[in-house]
Amino acid sequence: MKNPFSLRRRASLARPWRWLVPVLLVLLFLAVLFWLPWQARQMESNERQEQLIADTLWVEQTLRFELARSEEALATLGADLVANPPAPAVLQARLQQLFKNGPELRRVLWQGPRGEVLAHQGIDPAGPAPGLDETEEMARLMRAGRYTEPYGASLHLPGLVDYYLPLYRNGTYAGSLVATYSLKTLLNETVPWWFAQDNALSLLDRNDQPVAARADGGPGRGVYTHRRALDLPGASIVLATDSVKGAPRLLPNLLVGSVIVLALGLLLSLLTLWRHISRTLAAESALRQQMAFRTAMENSLMTGLRARDLEGRVTYVNKAFCEIVGLPPEELVGKKPPMPYWAPEARGEYEERFAGVLAGTITPQFETVFQRSDGVRVPVLVFEAPLRDSRGAQTGWMSSILDITDRKQAEELNRQQQEKLEASARLATMGEISSMLAHELNQPLAAISSYTAGALNVLERADKGVAIEPTLLRRALEQARQQAQRAGQIIKSVHEFVKKSEPQRETVSIHSVVEGVRALIELQARKSYVALQIDLPAALPPVLADRVMLEQVLLNLTRNGIEAMAEVSPAQRILRIAASADATQVSVSVIDRGHGIAPDVAERLFSPFFSTKAEGMGMGLSICRTAVEFHGGTLTHAPNPGGGTIFTFSLPRPAELQ
Repeated sequence: MKNPFSLRRRASLARPWRWLVPVLLVLLFLAVLFWLPWQARQMESNERQEQLIADTLWVEQTLRFELARSEEALATLGADLVANPPAPAVLQARLQQLFKNGPELRRVLWQGPRGEVLAHQGIDPAGPAPGLDETEEMARLMRAGRYTEPYGASLHLPGLVDYYLPLYRNGTYAGSLVATYSLKTLLNETVPWWFAQDNALSLLDRNDQPVAARADGGPGRGVYTHRRALDLPGASIVLATDSVKGAPRLLPNLLVGSVIVLALGLLLSLLTLWRHISRTLAAESALRQQMAFRTAMENSLMTGLRARDLEGRVTYVNKAFCEIVGLPPEELVGKKPPMPYWAPEARGEYEERFAGVLAGTITPQFETVFQRSDGVRVPVLVFEAPLRDSRGAQTGWMSSILDITDRKQAEELNRQQQEKLEASARLATMGEISSMLAHELNQPLAAISSYTAGALNVLERADKGVAIEPTLLRRALEQARQQAQRAGQIIKSVHEFVKKSEPQRETVSIHSVVEGVRALIELQARKSYVALQIDLPAALPPVLADRVMLEQVLLNLTRNGIEAMAEVSPAQRILRIAASADATQVSVSVIDRGHGIAPDVAERLFSPFFSTKAEGMGMGLSICRTAVEFHGGTLTHAPNPGGGTIFTFSLPRPAELQ
């Protein structure tokens, strides 16, 4: 049982701390009440000072711009006076225009090279400008206009300043222009009224003595002041501004009003905070429910999801993505490339795509390979799209990843089945021409037998002492060799055509493809009494293809063309093989003069297992189209204007061979 005394002691010790928090809050509230007016006063004072500095800078630039405009006008006039002095009346008009454009001008004087006055306009000042000789000497030395120090204010006259501009003709001193400006008029004409109403302006010389002033709103109070040099060459003139406004004051009742306003604001803030907390708790509860629902939905997907920021850092992965790469989320989230699921053989591809992500561009859809943690390669299909926030600004990239292992296996199985079908088609084709092949081989074999028998007879006669001609024996043996080569070529063509091999793309010419199966085509053509015409340009470019597949396409198309002409007269049985090329592709056409293709047949012509022959398998044209599309080409057909059909397959020209 607990000791009651100890409980009471703990309670007595806790009472001071219970009151300490409210006291601290009250002190903090009072401190804020006193600090806020002072801070507001400081902010207002700083704002006024910054505004005065900005306005002073603007006025200084305005004054300098006005003097620069006058300098440019004097430079233009001086150049005209040196190059081609105008008539006195014209010169007088130009001088009057200068005074009209610049009210601050008091006098313009044109002097010759020896100081003689050539033209004069305006009112002379009461006395010469101090330091004019030094100004003239410096201006002639630097060959640029210079100002004198301001003068005249001590004589109860408006402050004046002279501008001396030396003139040169072909590098030789040709005189000068001297302009006198009234600084008081410059202030009155240039400074806007609203600025002069709120500020007292004065132009000070190098001794801080005013030479011109303007104070429409009365004298300044010295609270907000700023000085800015006019930066005139040769003259030290400073623009000084003194605001007529005093320091901001605080009314006595401001503190009471601040207390009431702050108390009401505090109460309103507490109510608003309570409402905000209630809404926040409700929103957090709804968000947790939505997050739980979204997490359950994403975990049920077979599609992997991955989110990345604009720097390529992974920010989110779902369960399916972790299963694809074989890694937990802890080893993926927050990681930047290189990623642990990158396969070494595809690292260059990954780095190139990551550079695109950093540059703000992506490939919307592509296939690649991931490596699981156990080293197994997983082919995947990746879809990527920009990830945007509620304001529409892009914050990263969202990727959907599909495991396409099963699809790749199906494609490989389909490819193997297609190869088997192609081999079966080649064997079926050879079965049809086997009888013709036997007949064709009998001819060269019979010729070889005859020529060798003749050669033996000649040799027997030589054994009996009869003189023989070597030419006769050589001719017989040469004919026998040619017939043997012909038979060997026929057998080689058949062997290359029927043997099964993996597709191997290489640079081949259409001429060599046609020559490779020409003997087989001629066998079928002679049996059906068809004349074969081959029209191939000599400069036909090569293509990148598998030779055996192209030979099978060509042999199937020519066999179909020969069979299509079985019912036409022998005089019209002409099978033509033509080729052409353009900048992007090479086209080969097989042209027959047969019965043509009916419209209803043309719709299903390339469908597998569709055939117009009683004993046909319906795979010939389907295999041809598959083989051509394997090379990135197309197989089309069109009616022959002379009767029959034109089958054309086109193959792209390799970029490196164009």
